[in-house]
Amino acid sequence: MTRKNPEKQSGTSPARKSQRARGRLKIGDSWNAITIIALSQSNPLKAIAEFVENSIDAKAKKIMIIRGRSQGKTYLKITDNGEGIPLNKEGQPNFTYVATHICDSIKRKLKKEGQKGIQGEFGIGLLSFWTVGQTLTLRSPGQDGKIYQMEMNRGIPGYQIVKSRSFAPLKGTELVITDLLKGLRQLSGEKIQRYLASELRDRIRQGKIELRVLDRITRGEFLVEPRKFNGQLIHHQSIPCGPLGEIYTEIYLNNPSQENQVALYRSGTRVFSSLSQLDTFNRDPWTSPYFQGIIDVSFLNLTPGTRHGLIHDSRFSQFTDALAPLEEYLGGIIAQQQKQQDEASNRQVLKSVQKALQEALLTLPEEEYDWFNVYSKGKGPKASRQADVQPFAVENFDTYQELTQAGLPESPQDKQKQFFEYPGPLHRARILPASCTLIVKQKRKLRAVCRDKRNRTVDEGLTFQWRLLKGNGALSDANAEIPEFTAPDVPEVCEIGLTVTQYNDKTCQAEAIITITDKILPDVKSQGALKKGLPGYTLKKCPGEFWRSRFEEEKNIVSVNSGHRDFIYAAKNKSRKIRYICRLYIKELVLANFLELNKEELLERMIEVSLYAEEGL
Repeated sequence: MTRKNPEKQSGTSPARKSQRARGRLKIGDSWNAITIIALSQSNPLKAIAEFVENSIDAKAKKIMIIRGRSQGKTYLKITDNGEGIPLNKEGQPNFTYVATHICDSIKRKLKKEGQKGIQGEFGIGLLSFWTVGQTLTLRSPGQDGKIYQMEMNRGIPGYQIVKSRSFAPLKGTELVITDLLKGLRQLSGEKIQRYLASELRDRIRQGKIELRVLDRITRGEFLVEPRKFNGQLIHHQSIPCGPLGEIYTEIYLNNPSQENQVALYRSGTRVFSSLSQLDTFNRDPWTSPYFQGIIDVSFLNLTPGTRHGLIHDSRFSQFTDALAPLEEYLGGIIAQQQKQQDEASNRQVLKSVQKALQEALLTLPEEEYDWFNVYSKGKGPKASRQADVQPFAVENFDTYQELTQAGLPESPQDKQKQFFEYPGPLHRARILPASCTLIVKQKRKLRAVCRDKRNRTVDEGLTFQWRLLKGNGALSDANAEIPEFTAPDVPEVCEIGLTVTQYNDKTCQAEAIITITDKILPDVKSQGALKKGLPGYTLKKCPGEFWRSRFEEEKNIVSVNSGHRDFIYAAKNKSRKIRYICRLYIKELVLANFLELNKEELLERMIEVSLYAEEGL
């Protein structure tokens, strides 16, 4: 009788059978796995935070961290008044369970039973002492009142449990790490305090924990208080996230700073110092410098090794979806803040440009520049050379709020000067005009203008000394504030020097150049031209177009192309942006005054105005 092949009878070939082979994963080298787990925590401060969390999980209300030195070795001690290590059947601390149930924390069982307020769940926190020091000693009292201790050494797979020789009473747990690693010499008590104040902010606050750090090496004691945020609280509520729970948010609007960050917490313990560290949230509003605060999500799953990462599972996906309305809300706030910031910045830019051009036009020859409503026509004394600032233009896009219409300054009789309005000591002197052109034998009055460091006019305790440095002209009074200069008989270049002294103490020098000619070039401007005043400016975003600025005479504004590559480059730096816009104003000034001149002469005029205007920026 022929025996049938069972494999042929079942229709299963050996190749198919081998493909269906199954089994269970197991650790090939247990000690190697424990070493990898122990060294997975790279931050010693995070390890200290985990030790403190163990005390909080044990319902401790008072925790003391002590850093000191004994017998030439530095140590770190953490004591608390909590419930201590759970007892075994003999009424002794169950150190054996702690040492032999790595990755099988009893806290996970307590969580399943419904106990809340517990953070640990992996059973690996105690091993993180490898990143702090060489030896771990863990002490806890037994039911008999005696103190028992367990000792573990870095890199050694054994442990031992003995009765402690200490006679001091102990309630709770005492953890001592001896012979701290050499790389932790800068681990001061103050650093531990700052880190724990942020890392365990809500756990300390909600549990009303008194946590202190005593640094016996630097002789300092620090109370760890939950970190307080600055700014205006704009969002403080919980976001429901279905059956998983709620997302707690506490976000503040603060002055823009790179230190402003929104941290991610889980059950009161910080996971990321900034939510933008996650690639999913590396965008506005989480990268914005306006916000600081926390987002606490209790249902997220952490990476077990470092607890400084998240598992991107379905819970994480629901978390990101739930934050979408908050992102939109914060994005609107960012837009408002940036608009206000741009408005304030452009007011300051316009003020700086206005001041620089005023100073330049005071210095340049009066008869050659006739724009910005600086000079007055008509008979009688000349009006003030103060520029008439037009309101800021407002358009439908890329615009800013109107500037307040400038009014006349109050007279000393109407307003009493404040302390800061009085001028300081003499800082610099100028001759007005600093440059001009006269016909031979023509007379022209010169004026000394003295300013303090903040550009306020100084007029007390001054003595003047005028002199002719070069040329053959003549000065009427060498000691007057406003002398008269008489041009020589032949064309030449004259240089005038001025020395101003205040109270025989502070001295400043100034110079002016006067060009003497036999005739004056014809005026290229129409005599009946209207005065326009100093215009405001507005931004128009026109990328791809080559124009940088345009003066719109009917609106009396200068339109600046904010889409031009030069503006984009200049806007990255505040002072560079001011200089750029000032040069655009100078271009429009020269074009309005000397439109009939050729290109070379226009460029000469631009250089002339730039020389004096940029000095005042």
